[in-house]
Order: sequence, then structure tokens, then C-alpha cells
Amino acid sequence: MLNTGETQLGRGEPIEDVARIISRMVDIVMIRTFEHANIERFASQSRVPVVNGLTNDYHPCQVLADVYTWFENRGSIRGKTVAWIGDGNNMCNTWIQAARIFDFKLNVATPAGYGVDEARTRGVLREHLEIFTDPLAAARGADLVNTDVWTSMGFEAEAAAREKAFRGFIVDSRVMAAAKPDALFMHCLPAHRGEEVSADVLEGPQSVVWEEAENRLHVQKALMEYLLLGRIET
Repeated sequence: MLNTGETQLGRGEPIEDVARIISRMVDIVMIRTFEHANIERFASQSRVPVVNGLTNDYHPCQVLADVYTWFENRGSIRGKTVAWIGDGNNMCNTWIQAARIFDFKLNVATPAGYGVDEARTRGVLREHLEIFTDPLAAARGADLVNTDVWTSMGFEAEAAAREKAFRGFIVDSRVMAAAKPDALFMHCLPAHRGEEVSADVLEGPQSVVWEEAENRLHVQKALMEYLLLGRIET
């Protein structure tokens, strides 16, 4: 594990040069960073697979774990409805990608000013994405309800403004009651009880957050196996 201060990036070495060196020493690279362009620059010069561990734009490993958690509990997600309630952040962006790939409907409800960037929705069909301003409307009839913290990493300076803007976007018993009776609840964690999710929902029978957290391990093992071998061993 290397952070910026432990490489020459901290002394101004170009990302492309670091990629040329690091990728000669390892078999696979996972990067967690803020700017998505940094991963693309690294990957452009890497000799080995590069995995997006998290950026401000996308969080694919988490959503892979989430979709697997659904599959583990309910089977195929095709044709189902997923409600995303909260920030139009990297998780939301990746759920939009997943809706197209796995062919399900995503209902997104966000406060004004914190919605999905229009560039992320361009070309996405109504059957895969619908935008709401009311969380109850987004949750109505959903098979899965999902949320995330109101203030993601890197946005701590906005915490007070976000707390005010996101009031009314808590996933509580009212929101879950609007979803289907057997709907599941997910959260990528860590969760702030009483903010984006109520304690009774997080700890309740519809919550699969602990299985979801465990599945990050299993899905990423499978991802590494696939990227290194070109197949999944069975």
C-alpha cells in the first residue's frame, strides 16, 4: 500500500511515469483517489490491470458488491426497481451505469443542487433511470432502497450546508413502507444513524448492510482473479 507521500508523486513526478515504474513491479494495481482523470492517466501507461477503488466520479467495486448481495438474497436484478435516495455522488453515478448493464430501473431522489450531473444521464433510457425530488415517490414500489452519507470524503467543508439541504432525505420507516414489503435496504457504510438512515432501518430485518460489507471482499477477490487469469475458476 502506497500513499502519495511514499512515492515520487509527492515530489511532482508525473502520474504516467509512476505508472510505467509501478506496473513493472506488480501484477495488478488498485487506486483510490479524488480525481477520476488520475486513474485514467495511470491506466494509460500501465502494463497491468488498474482497478478503480474509488474516485469522486465512480465507485464500481462497491456497486459490484451491492449487486452481488442482491443476487445472493433475491436472484437476478434484471427488471427490478432500485431507489437511490440522497446525494447524486459517485455511488449514484455507478448505480446509473449498473442499471444499463444489468437492465433494471433506478429511481434517484436528491435535494436541489445535489442532483446527478446531466452528463451522467445523457443517453440513459427512461426504463433505466427516473429522477425525483420526493424520496417517498422514488421509493414507491422499489425492490431495493439504497443511500449513502450526506457528506462524502473530500466534501467535509460543506457538511453544515449539506446537513441542512438533505433534511427530509433520511431513509426511515416511512420510506421503507413506500417500497415493496420485501424490499432490501443497502448502504455502503460507514453510516450515520439519524442522518441519512434511521437506526431502526439500518438494524432492521430488511437491512443487508453487513452482508454487503463482507461481499466487498469476495467480489474483489473474483475481480482480481478475472483480471489476472481472464476467467473465474470454478
